[in-house]
Amino acid sequence: MHGFPAALTSFIGRADVVNEIAGQLGQERLVTLTGPGGAGKTRLAGEVARHVGGQFADGVWLAELAAVRDPAQVPAAVAAALGIRDLPSVAAADALAHALARRQLLLVLDNCEHVIGAAAELCGRLLLGADEVRVLATSREPLRIAGEVRYRLGPLTLPDPEDLAAAAQCEAVALFADRARRADREFVLDEQTAALAARLVARLDGMPLAIELAAARVDALGVPQLLDRLDDRFGLLADGDRFGLLADGDRLAEGRHRSLAAAVQWSYQLLDDFERRVFRAVSVFPGPFTLEGAEAVAGSGAGRAVLRLVDCSLLAPPRADPDGRSRYLMLETLRVYGTGLLAEAGEDGAASAALADYALAVAEEAVEGLHTRTREVAGIRHLDAESATLRHALAWAMGHDPATALRLALAQVPRWQLQGHLTHQAPLLAAAAEHADIGSDEWYAVHLCLGQAAGQSADPAAALERFTMVRDVLEDSGPPATPTGPIWLTLCLAGRSSTLIQAGRVAEAAGDSRRALAVAEASGYQGLEAVALASLSIAAWYSGDRDGALQLARRAQRIPEEFAGSLQRGLGQIVTMVLTETGDLAAADEACTAALASCREVGDLTNLSGQLWHKTVLDLRASRIDDATAHLREQLQIALHTGQRSVLLAGLDCCGRLCAATRRPAEAVTMWAARSALAGPAPPVQHGSIDPALRAELRRKAEQVLGPARAHAAQERGAAMSLATAAEYALMLAAAQPSSAGNGAAAGRPAADPAIDRAAGGPAVNGAAALNSTADGAAVRGAAVNGAAVNGAAVNGAAVNGAAVNGAAVNGAAVNGAAVNGAAVNGAGTGAGLDKLSPRERELVTLVAQGRTDAQIAAQLYISVRTVSSHLDRIRDKTGCRRRADLTRLALSAGLV
Repeated sequence: MHGFPAALTSFIGRADVVNEIAGQLGQERLVTLTGPGGAGKTRLAGEVARHVGGQFADGVWLAELAAVRDPAQVPAAVAAALGIRDLPSVAAADALAHALARRQLLLVLDNCEHVIGAAAELCGRLLLGADEVRVLATSREPLRIAGEVRYRLGPLTLPDPEDLAAAAQCEAVALFADRARRADREFVLDEQTAALAARLVARLDGMPLAIELAAARVDALGVPQLLDRLDDRFGLLADGDRFGLLADGDRLAEGRHRSLAAAVQWSYQLLDDFERRVFRAVSVFPGPFTLEGAEAVAGSGAGRAVLRLVDCSLLAPPRADPDGRSRYLMLETLRVYGTGLLAEAGEDGAASAALADYALAVAEEAVEGLHTRTREVAGIRHLDAESATLRHALAWAMGHDPATALRLALAQVPRWQLQGHLTHQAPLLAAAAEHADIGSDEWYAVHLCLGQAAGQSADPAAALERFTMVRDVLEDSGPPATPTGPIWLTLCLAGRSSTLIQAGRVAEAAGDSRRALAVAEASGYQGLEAVALASLSIAAWYSGDRDGALQLARRAQRIPEEFAGSLQRGLGQIVTMVLTETGDLAAADEACTAALASCREVGDLTNLSGQLWHKTVLDLRASRIDDATAHLREQLQIALHTGQRSVLLAGLDCCGRLCAATRRPAEAVTMWAARSALAGPAPPVQHGSIDPALRAELRRKAEQVLGPARAHAAQERGAAMSLATAAEYALMLAAAQPSSAGNGAAAGRPAADPAIDRAAGGPAVNGAAALNSTADGAAVRGAAVNGAAVNGAAVNGAAVNGAAVNGAAVNGAAVNGAAVNGAAVNGAGTGAGLDKLSPRERELVTLVAQGRTDAQIAAQLYISVRTVSSHLDRIRDKTGCRRRADLTRLALSAGLV
């Protein structure tokens, strides 16, 4: 080993990478190791050299080119590193090759990027004139000569966000821990610091230089403050001072390795002016972007510069995404640097505006597919792939361009609805609505969306107000002057119908549905007719006309014109429910299975949660207890994730039925008591509910088995539960089947109660038909929002997003919808780890399980929020429960709630 500095710190990770590069050197004569500044190329090259040094008779030699400023001096610098003197100034590369012709060695050329042409010429001469010489070069871009093999060096392995317990085993965290112990000998990588370190190294993209610089600050800041201050990683402060969180590294290191900014700046300065401008512009993208996106933001000709940025390791090579498009990615560390330069150059406003325009064009193009059955999957995949850009652009537009913000929000509503995010986005829509002109297409669309969101949030009065307001404005303006008028009127009448059904005003709802159908038929848009038929089908159901409901739903399904796949799946719910109630279980199961497959394919969580409820009912009626349990658990998880309150309440009801079928009477009574207390006043028949008489029969039997005292205790326990607590309890019950459970009588399981076999729920209010059509109708293939003429299948936007049954955000404690792995729950027992807690700590666990926040607990116990936080930290350490949902399950398993 010649010229290599002594390794003063341990080499962490990348064992497989070392072996792979060593293997390449055994087969190839020139290997170029490329990667961004700070990726650890120099250190890795040294480790590879040590690994293969014994294979070369004349050793391994390091030639460091970072200090060479004149490309013509590269051969001389390499010759000096090799101990070769008196190299001629003319044809120096050839002379060096001649001098090495009879030697067998590995030459490590470090940092070639700033003299890339001269380095490439020298390597070319060596390959031709020195057969026993092999070269390992490090550079931020390849040499691009014949015989070269490029190895792209990626970041260190990062921890799995879903498995932070294993964080210490990943390379990035291991490096951080090793260097942190050097800075602070008392540093310990425990469960808490490992989780923080995992987040920190992920924010630093797994870049070794950044990680080492951060670890060097542990003694002064600690890991939590390091994480909090990462936005200042380059020290670009508002007042122009350069503090630089990740600056001031090893004083003996090369200048470009003393700070993160210096490492990135070294690469940036190698670009020409146009390439620098493109680098700054594309840093505005918060995530992956296409070549078309780069050109939309950085201007024509940016594609060539993007390819150059990939070569220089300032962008990751393109990868194919699920939508079939290739996208480039800038590491966050580089992006933060780029956005700082963008702001310094005064170009940030123009770049953000261009990004918003691009995002709007993408959203309005992609959303057209969501209003069809044939292009729905392609449309949702396109929107998902661009989700980071859409989110970022919308946030910027809300503060700088309200008109664009409104259009961009409306274009995303169908996706929000499918994926269960509409209620969460309602405040943003309400803010955007303030900038819409009354009577414009945007005004109609946004208020219909807000009406739908209010219905899903269990606020029928607010929903009815929105729908009625749209209807009144449409009627006051006289006969529709544009093709979009019938669209808005049909959608608002369908929305009113669903809301009136919620309020128990079924006759009025049927009247609005019939009027919606008349408007749709007069318009000639068959897609609108499907919406109205779905709405009228639900009204028929609640009027007691089951045959009429089925016929109307079937009629809508037969419409040949393109309309949203979500509407088709919603119609499938109506068909499933009617067939289930009439006893045609085979046909109902077939319809439900097909709808579930369609929901899963496109990621339609709104309809999926409703269909899972129906599947659970069918499983129970067929004595498929294991299947019913699995489907109920998935339904509850989705309802928790999307915040669909009524679907969640339906899940609680179904959990009671499951417990009754598996002879767990106390749990059944508790679930029904919780559901009754949380549902409040409601119409006589609700979606996802057993008929009240049938539920009463099942509940009476369960209470009879328990006896008065135990039945009362079970009722009191359920009535005291928050929605979050009840949902966690239902998940535990669905995960904790009795040992005799199985599918069918052969499993030794008691048969389901006959009353359950007779039970059937009502159709989805605000769900399985036109009731969710208002949001997806907002765009109408982009025509309604843009004011363009509606052509042909114009009402592809009149989508109905199925079983969005008046969802609402889950109250109380944060609930994680992940599968529960607990043991059987019977309301008794101590719960693992609970015996280690003091009475005060048990009280805190109980309050957490009841849905109290830290501030609410502090107020109730007359202590500070900080004291509550400290108590909870100790409780987590004692019990191993890291999340509030875990503490809730602990309290439930011990009978504390």
